[in-house]
Amino acid sequence: MLLRAALIWLIIAGAETLHGILRVKLLNPRFGDRRARQVAVVSGSLLILLIGWVTVPWIAPLSTGQSLAAGGLWLALMLALDLGLGRWVMHASWERLLADFNPARGGFLGFGMLVLFVTPIVIASLRHVY
Repeated sequence: MLLRAALIWLIIAGAETLHGILRVKLLNPRFGDRRARQVAVVSGSLLILLIGWVTVPWIAPLSTGQSLAAGGLWLALMLALDLGLGRWVMHASWERLLADFNPARGGFLGFGMLVLFVTPIVIASLRHVY
């Protein structure tokens, strides 16, 4: 089950990467970086839920615990990817990266990560997977 969840995370990571590229190309020029990031958390969350809707039955968690494990795996991998790319590829400061998670500074990425974490359990419940 976790191997399937990891494979689906690769799909999510690819979709979110394309989503980020589109954000930079389409939304940043119109709204600015900060507002574009805020809007993209909503559209990115919807994208994750859509991917989850299609794939969680294939992942086939057998319990709430397994759904939480899949969500936890997705969360851990996405945090590692986002923070790793941000810090060591894009050379962003830790302060800049953490600002994306701080609502007081306009960062809503924590909400998106919460959606990522709960998607398997929400979708499994809605689709009566177990």
